[in-house]
Amino acid sequence: MDFSKAGELMKLQQEAMKIKKELENTLIEAEVEGLVITVNGEMKVEKVDFEDNKLIPGLDKNAQKALENAIMEAVNKWVKKSQEVAAEKMQGVMGKMGIDMPNGGLPGM
Repeated sequence: MDFSKAGELMKLQQEAMKIKKELENTLIEAEVEGLVITVNGEMKVEKVDFEDNKLIPGLDKNAQKALENAIMEAVNKWVKKSQEVAAEKMQGVMGKMGIDMPNGGLPGM
């Protein structure tokens, strides 16, 4: 076994974990007509918030919270499923290249 390559791989893995942690803590907000969605760098929705009721007039607080939670859950399910599809496709390509990478080698999977 070539220990220099093992050391390089370990170093790359440590760097990847550091970047993963940074992405988890990076928050990006997008706002459209008072609807604010906050996503972390790993594409996970952290928060959905209607800042006002201009987008949906008459929306009461309970319905607003339910809608915010539904939006967050639906988007997070979509992202997870899209990552699974991408991982499956990548595993096929990686297999053809002779590279065995669990989960297609995609972060967060």
